[in-house]
Amino acid sequence: MFKKSYLFKKKILLGITASISAYKSIFLLRLLKKLGADVQVVLTPSAKDFVSPLVLSVLSKRKVLSSFFSDSENPDWNNHVDLALWADVIIIAPTTANTIAKLNTGFCDNLLLSIVLSRRCPIIIAPAMDHDMYLNEINSNNIDSLKKNNFSFIDVESGDLASGLIGIGRMPEPENIIIYLESFFKDLSPLKNINCLITAGPTYEKIDPVRFIGNFSSGKMGVAIANELAFLGANVELVIGPSSEKIDPNVSVHRIESTEEMYNTCLEIFDNSKLIIFSAAVSDYKPKKIEKRKIKKSTHNINLSLEKNVDILEHLGNNKKSHQILIGFALETENEIINAKEKMIRKKLDMIVLNSMNDKESCFGSDTNKVTLIRKDEDIEHLPLMTKKNVAKYIIKTCRELFKKELI
Repeated sequence: MFKKSYLFKKKILLGITASISAYKSIFLLRLLKKLGADVQVVLTPSAKDFVSPLVLSVLSKRKVLSSFFSDSENPDWNNHVDLALWADVIIIAPTTANTIAKLNTGFCDNLLLSIVLSRRCPIIIAPAMDHDMYLNEINSNNIDSLKKNNFSFIDVESGDLASGLIGIGRMPEPENIIIYLESFFKDLSPLKNINCLITAGPTYEKIDPVRFIGNFSSGKMGVAIANELAFLGANVELVIGPSSEKIDPNVSVHRIESTEEMYNTCLEIFDNSKLIIFSAAVSDYKPKKIEKRKIKKSTHNINLSLEKNVDILEHLGNNKKSHQILIGFALETENEIINAKEKMIRKKLDMIVLNSMNDKESCFGSDTNKVTLIRKDEDIEHLPLMTKKNVAKYIIKTCRELFKKELI
């Protein structure tokens, strides 16, 4: 049901209170984990009468917490402040009328309530109670008061209740809570609805059925950029050559092999993209003729005739619209700054990222990179050696700063 998710890698603290609806939290936890969320479960003391901490611990792959101390034999302190600062969001599902009242008055008599009072992250409440309890004026006033204090509420559902009555007050179904959380995180994402085109990896140009011309690019840098953009909520289309790098499931992946395949795929995506980052190491030349059969080894030399490939980045630059942002990469071995600037101007780029082959820790296949950012106003920024993930973060941060009006 949920293939791509804004919940991927999100740190979610799931609070469970003493309601018969607590069994639904097991299914909610399974969905959160399936979507790649990191979940810490915290039970109120009475909630343990309704749902098994062991089941929740196995599903979350974390120790379930319910008190300030782990237990009498191993009295580790569960720091409510650390837990509150850890979470990207706190969701209490189900939330009883009793807990809603305590939250409204600032009661702090259990671990979950202490975490809530220490939090800096958003909090979401999923109420669960009988029809008349939910509609009771005192409960309604408590809910209204919490909403004024920036508590978010997921609407209760109607149907069969534990009392045997039919009415409103049911805890929302886990699937509906997931839909709410997806929308919630999407709205918080700084790059929500921004369409991005990223290229990564090498291209291979066939010589015959078993041989090719290529390069040593691993795709690590481009994948790191695509993953970071997806984490920030962007709609990411990644056009990638042969690579084994792990890609965020929120990224739409287009696997290609040759430069021509990359060119054609980029053309299909380019017009609808606002941010384009071209980090692929594209083959400049290709064989004029691809042999249909394997070239047999002989004692004679073989002459391979090459022709120039289409310059994808230059074509994109010549067709770039005013609302689009185009970033390129340059790999140089000499006259690095001069050559990179010339490439940026010729290809009408907004910024170019210069890779140097002169640093052993920033070459193909490495997990680190040392780059120089050159902007179209010729401002130059030399970055220290960093992990490619952190380089990706910095490049995207720079894009947002330079082109804030266009991106946000």
